[in-house]
Amino acid sequence: MSYSCKFTRSPSGRLLLKLPKEIDTFADFIELIATEDEVNEYIQIIDAVKEGKHKQFQILLDAPMVTIKPKLTSVTLSEILDDPPPDQYIETDEFRKLILIWKEKLPERFLEIDKED
Repeated sequence: MSYSCKFTRSPSGRLLLKLPKEIDTFADFIELIATEDEVNEYIQIIDAVKEGKHKQFQILLDAPMVTIKPKLTSVTLSEILDDPPPDQYIETDEFRKLILIWKEKLPERFLEIDKED
């Protein structure tokens, strides 16, 4: 399944990833990826899981935790919230695509929006 995504900016100018409601917690994880090196590391992990080198792999990045499995990846906030929202799921290939889309946007992540002096 393919998912739509778009980009917006926070009031402070930070780039935000907008995903459909059923997978929007993945944006909380992806937006925390700050460098191309991190993107490359996560892509390597995804590829290793898909190749069978790991049965699954968990990444806790600040608050959201993803569990990558060969076909399906989940995201949870249960590690930090007492009453977390339900876990969300996405096909691992689609998760990989979203991370690569984010990688293309990294140079724009903190560009200042036009401000009046």
